[in-house]
Amino acid sequence: MKKIYLALLSIFLLSACSSSTLELQKNGEGLTEVDIQIDGAATPYYAPLYLAQEKGYFKEAGLHVNFYYASAAEIVKNVGANNVMFGFPNADTVLLGRGNGVPVNIIHTTYQHGLGAIIYKNSSNIRTIQDLKGKTIAITSYGSPNYIQLKVILQQNGMSIEDVNVKVIGTGAIVNALVSDQVDAICFSKLRTYELRSSNIDVEQFLSNDYMPSYGNVVITSETFLKEHPEICKAFTSALNRGMQDIVDGNVEEAVNIARDHYTPNIAGSEQKYINIISQEFIGNLWISEDTKKYDFGYSNIHDYQNYIDLLQKNGLFQNVFPAEDLVVNLGDQS
Repeated sequence: MKKIYLALLSIFLLSACSSSTLELQKNGEGLTEVDIQIDGAATPYYAPLYLAQEKGYFKEAGLHVNFYYASAAEIVKNVGANNVMFGFPNADTVLLGRGNGVPVNIIHTTYQHGLGAIIYKNSSNIRTIQDLKGKTIAITSYGSPNYIQLKVILQQNGMSIEDVNVKVIGTGAIVNALVSDQVDAICFSKLRTYELRSSNIDVEQFLSNDYMPSYGNVVITSETFLKEHPEICKAFTSALNRGMQDIVDGNVEEAVNIARDHYTPNIAGSEQKYINIISQEFIGNLWISEDTKKYDFGYSNIHDYQNYIDLLQKNGLFQNVFPAEDLVVNLGDQS
């Protein structure tokens, strides 16, 4: 376990050593070019970003956005080192990076709830967290947000990571490992539960949010970029909010089709599945909270973030607790 912690720490400390400043450039239309690294690979679930680009919301905000993809840990590292303006990783990895000294800020809590889940077949006779003892649970990597969640959930229930057998399986194979009974459970995205059930695989899940405060994907930038270019950060998040509102207002099918036509052609023929999941989970839960009803999409609750920071620090995922105000910035509160 110590080796794993040190490996994660070294990833984040690499980024903390750099303080280079990004130079902004304009394209032929006079739009400011900005880059965002997104967690994982292109998927219709990132539709608000794609829609904001293709329907001109970023353009109206004076921006042209270039999309790139990487792992969450790489994104936090690159944003903290000012190699890229914006990132869209899972919040757990951002907190871990900040706790180890990476100078990043969350400027938009896009997913108000966590995506993490421990997914298992009903036939496994797993009914409680304690039933996981001795079971083989797959994760995608020791640096993944889901590994962090697994570790904390077990500890919240009087267990430790040593009570289960952890198996690392790549993103492309982890779901099949559960289907083919190579493992007893997977710690992954709860969105896969919808997909498995649609394929008539009888699965249940333990949701991370039932055991710990957590968030899904968030927009991050570096402390330096936020300080030097707050207007660009506001323009970016405002355009993203327009994309989210557009989808919430009933344009789910259009958003999925835009994702298919420009970013994820491999979903052709499966559009309805994504329409259903975005309608049920994203519009009905992930993007919405009591806070967003009062303030707007992407609002960050400082109190809840502090509780999560304290919990991660208590469970040894970083050494020094830090105030949530150092991490989270609600741009509407900025002068």
